[in-house]
Amino acid sequence: MPTRSDHAKTLLDNLLTAVIVMDERLCIQFVNPAAEQLLSLSKRRLIGLELPYLLEHISVDLQRLKQCLLSGQGFTDSEVTLVVEGEACLVELSATPMADQHQRLLVVELRKIDQQKKISQEQQQHAQQLAAKELVRGLAHEIKNPLGGLRGAAQLLQKELPDPALREYTGIIIEQADRLRVLVDRLLGPQRPGRHQLHNVHSVLEQVRRLVELELPPAVRIERDYDPSIPEFEMEPDQLQQAFLNIVRNAAEALGDQTGLIRIKTRTAFQITIHGQRYRLATEIKIIDNGPGIPEAIRDTLFYPMITGKEGGTGLGLSIAQTLIDQHKGRIDCISWPGHTEFTIFLPLRK
Repeated sequence: MPTRSDHAKTLLDNLLTAVIVMDERLCIQFVNPAAEQLLSLSKRRLIGLELPYLLEHISVDLQRLKQCLLSGQGFTDSEVTLVVEGEACLVELSATPMADQHQRLLVVELRKIDQQKKISQEQQQHAQQLAAKELVRGLAHEIKNPLGGLRGAAQLLQKELPDPALREYTGIIIEQADRLRVLVDRLLGPQRPGRHQLHNVHSVLEQVRRLVELELPPAVRIERDYDPSIPEFEMEPDQLQQAFLNIVRNAAEALGDQTGLIRIKTRTAFQITIHGQRYRLATEIKIIDNGPGIPEAIRDTLFYPMITGKEGGTGLGLSIAQTLIDQHKGRIDCISWPGHTEFTIFLPLRK
């Protein structure tokens, strides 16, 4: 007759939620089949291993898990990035301390975030980004009009001043007004799509590669991994070149003078949802670098105007790139952890 422990084991074995039981050193004592699948290793190989050694990255602080055991207080994090064997996975993590007769144990449950929930989050984030851009553009328009008047008045005053020494001051006003005008024009960004034509995405990427390689330090190299089966499709090549160039240059700047690698990879993607629209076929372009990663504080607002992690940066490169990709009905995703930053651009080919 089945015992209570048999029933419990059957229940755990059939759960879609990954369950991992660990001791105080985060050494694995038990996993269910869902956890084996998530961690890409069998139960026999997982038992006895410490969790930190299995993961390339986890966005939750592992010390928080240990603290959970000490305090006896569990916690839940609704959005945790987990990287196993180079593959990132978004999960909801719940940690619950448990004590048996001999030791304190920690039960960790990992639930993959449903695809529909992920799509909903993307749509919400996209709407917030659009609202932020419209706000900045509205502000830029308001600045542009009085700026033109200020410059014109300085020019008129410069003609009336008899003393050349005084004209130096009006020259500074005109120079600074011109500098602000350039910044405002960049804030406004591309206002309308260009004329689309059939073109090969790899020729665009090759032009980007050639431009960036002229600026790269000797320790940084670019590696290409192209799918030659991707067909030509309707695009505005110059606009896509600008979008890709902004992202690749960001990767190069993140690497600095250290030894680094930028990978440009293309593939065909099937059944992709872009801003709520389903496409049977899309081009997938990945731009990957092994730099320090994007600071966590700006990851959620990365594509907003004026948001930057670089000293002296304007924070407009990624915002402009997203606008240009949007005008091609595409989407940009980004995942990042120390040693790996990956931008993925989806451009639809067929509904």
